[in-house]
Amino acid sequence: MRTVNLREAEATLSAIIEAAEAGEAVTITRHGKAAAVVVPVDIAARLYPARQGFGEFLMNFPGVPDEIERTPSPGREIEL
Repeated sequence: MRTVNLREAEATLSAIIEAAEAGEAVTITRHGKAAAVVVPVDIAARLYPARQGFGEFLMNFPGVPDEIERTPSPGREIEL
């Protein structure tokens, strides 16, 4: 894995992208500390799989189990 500082990364961004396309990960440092890593798309897809949208989640939700019963009591009395 190659390491470059932020200033060099700004100047050679196309070369860093080409390296990622070739399968090489490149670490970008800021003030001597690792700040980011540019990785190939296939590795990023494994690390961060596509998330299910909220609508899709609701459509796939199995519902409330039959064991849970709602009590018909009106609840508690409150004074306003």
